[in-house]
Amino acid sequence: MTGSGTITLVAVHGAWADGSSWKDVILPLERQGLRVIAAPIPLTSLDDDTAALKRAIGRTQGPVILGGHAYAGAVIGSVNDERVKALVYIAALAPDEGETVAQVFYRDDKHPQSPQLTPDADGFIWMPDEGFRNAFSQHATAEQIALSTAVQRPISVKCIQKPVAKPAWRSRPSWFLIAEEDRMINPKTQHFMAERMGASIRSLAVDHTPLLSAPQKVVDIILEVRQAVTS
Repeated sequence: MTGSGTITLVAVHGAWADGSSWKDVILPLERQGLRVIAAPIPLTSLDDDTAALKRAIGRTQGPVILGGHAYAGAVIGSVNDERVKALVYIAALAPDEGETVAQVFYRDDKHPQSPQLTPDADGFIWMPDEGFRNAFSQHATAEQIALSTAVQRPISVKCIQKPVAKPAWRSRPSWFLIAEEDRMINPKTQHFMAERMGASIRSLAVDHTPLLSAPQKVVDIILEVRQAVTS
């Protein structure tokens, strides 16, 4: 447990990933004195994922910053906890009240190299292998792509079809890293969501998963958020 004055970042992974996708962000932040834990969400439904995030927050004490990548933007927005002081969206989805993740994901045209995503017989969506190379993080190293492909975790259609309740970003300060070279979530969609939120926007020439391909840029934004929260 951390002391009551220590800030904890609770980092939430997106679809087709796990907490280790934040690895190259977690370690530099820890070296800067920010406690970090990764929330393991099951990707089985938005309610299940929100409950898992709440359990992770329950392991902490003191003020919390929530960071969400991609789909996890909907998850961090679904938690209204008084200890959450700020939200950080990393190329993330931020549906408003009554919207679904699918509605914002498909709001604008998809990139030509965006993968075709269809659920299997059990209602889970897997990323095609070429999707990791071409769109998930086209600027990542071959080794990072190989590992991401090998450990991918599918997302249930239940995660993306449920309308969300009033999101936390309506009552919390938020930051949004817009990935201008994103091939999964149209940058135009990211601009729309970030501006609607009134977020502090950082627009960068990065791909969909800067956690892998440009981790220092993510670190810098989170340290900026910590400074804002502590001041």
